[in-house]
Amino acid sequence: MTKPTITQAMIDAYDEYTHLTLDRRRFMEKLSLLAGSGAAAAAIAPLLSANQARAAIVEDSDERLTSDEITYPGAGGQMKGYLVVPKDAAGKLPGVIVIHENRGLNPHIRDVARRMALEGFVALAPDFLSPQGGTPENEDKAREMFSTLDMGAAVANGEATRAFLAAHEEVNGKVGAIGFCWGGGMVNRMAVASSELGAGVAYYGSQPPAKDVPNIKAPLMLHYAGLDERINAGIDAYKAALEKNSKSFEIHVYDGVNHAFNNDTSAARYDKAAADLAWSRTVAFLKASLL
Repeated sequence: MTKPTITQAMIDAYDEYTHLTLDRRRFMEKLSLLAGSGAAAAAIAPLLSANQARAAIVEDSDERLTSDEITYPGAGGQMKGYLVVPKDAAGKLPGVIVIHENRGLNPHIRDVARRMALEGFVALAPDFLSPQGGTPENEDKAREMFSTLDMGAAVANGEATRAFLAAHEEVNGKVGAIGFCWGGGMVNRMAVASSELGAGVAYYGSQPPAKDVPNIKAPLMLHYAGLDERINAGIDAYKAALEKNSKSFEIHVYDGVNHAFNNDTSAARYDKAAADLAWSRTVAFLKASLL
């Protein structure tokens, strides 16, 4: 069978569906028009979405790691999370909070947490849907839950997560955060809210208001996808505010790639070259900031 052709217009429609106002019925109608038929749209839709059945890069049984589903104190109640600790570390390690997309704490983000742990960090992936009972298996339901999430409470839970991880017996007291999509925006918000955050790495995350930038203390690394017009519209104002307030930051824009280019479970949007380069930069930045 010939592999379906995926156009940028299809990817843009999927982004509108997952982040803006398009519901699934209207998305499939639009995709059918773009693809030429309902049958073609049905074949293309799974390639645009994330497939959590794809093999993990680091298996959850990896003998180099200890991983646990945990609960810990949030700002207003218990938080759920996935904690990964490297085995046989020589001394205490920096901590890194791994923040999910608007799909919640799913297998892909757990995989990213394991990758981060193998780089020499204690990684904690919190479930920011914990106040609503936790991440459901259905991704459409998860996205709906994000629309009603109290963002002030979420930021407070992010700071509670940082404090919990900083006090962990395997952590050296220094904690950074890395986030993707919704999680990238959360990293920016945490940087505004927390004077103790050691470093922040935001992948294609929404920017905070310029008026809040003076509060940022942590050094930042900001990754953007060149084709991501929705998020990239805020880059210039954010950069200007960071420069005006003499903040420590790096901005990297990866030409020709889409929003979510780091997500290897999304066949149409994943770009291995960009993802590998961004990851190498991220790890070096976090080590320089937190060791």
